[in-house]
Amino acid sequence: MRMTLRQLAVFVAVAQEGTVTRASEAVRLTQSAASMALADLENGLGSPLFDRQGKRLMLNDLGRYLLPQAMEILGRCEDFEQAARGELQSIDLRLGSTLTISDYLMPDLMAGFLNQHPSAQLQLQVANTRQIIEAVSQFQLDLGLIEGSCHLPQLQAVLWREDELAVCCAPGHSLARLQQQRLSQGETLHKEDFAEAEWIIREPGSGTREVFDLVVLADLPNPVLRLTLGHNAAVLKVVAGGLGIGCASRLAIEPMVKQGQLSILQTPFWRLTRPFYLLLHRQKYQGPGLKAFIHYCVDHTGENSPPA
Repeated sequence: MRMTLRQLAVFVAVAQEGTVTRASEAVRLTQSAASMALADLENGLGSPLFDRQGKRLMLNDLGRYLLPQAMEILGRCEDFEQAARGELQSIDLRLGSTLTISDYLMPDLMAGFLNQHPSAQLQLQVANTRQIIEAVSQFQLDLGLIEGSCHLPQLQAVLWREDELAVCCAPGHSLARLQQQRLSQGETLHKEDFAEAEWIIREPGSGTREVFDLVVLADLPNPVLRLTLGHNAAVLKVVAGGLGIGCASRLAIEPMVKQGQLSILQTPFWRLTRPFYLLLHRQKYQGPGLKAFIHYCVDHTGENSPPA
């Protein structure tokens, strides 16, 4: 068999883009040339790599098995070619992060990394934990930074750092006033004080919602979920307007506390901590650029060793 790197590049591009048209643009070939390269590869293998659904091409079992190997071959060939020219490997990473991480940690992380590697190209996709897990599992992202758990065996979740959630409300909310009264008496709020509270919360699939469901909802018999919103900023804006109480990362809440827009409610009866993870596909080739970014994340915002 005479397999070519071009055929492998087209195979990987189609797997990532979903159509031959978009894949041909990614590898800078005409659509007909890309279609021919994919057909030649499948003919040489004696088996199709995709299930055809109209114009969409979905990886079949064989395609999913061969994709990480094809990506590793292409990655190592790029390393080889650049080393032969005496060049440093170019860094072009597709990153994904959840909302809290993207809003409060990624700007400094990406800016600091680019200061060290000025020619690096970084693309960031922002979504909830469930969506980032799916993108990493499909090789659409090189690395995910998530705030929820992941149990897919093909993915490696590396503990990165801890985050603390807090329950908050508007300063004029009845629970904020009750807390002030209790504190003046040397007491704190009780769990029962939240029995009739109306909650403004994140959507299912987010890391924040996962912790809220496991800790708070499991502890309240009849919680009132007034609004479900898809972004921390939206949740906290509604909470600051006095329409209910919320639960979010302290990273998001504390700037609004300093501005007098929110108050944090003390809830020692709920353990509202969660881990942040670096998420990688176990079969993905880790080139020098990806390893460098992982090491940068660990060195600057965590205490754990990067994956080998």
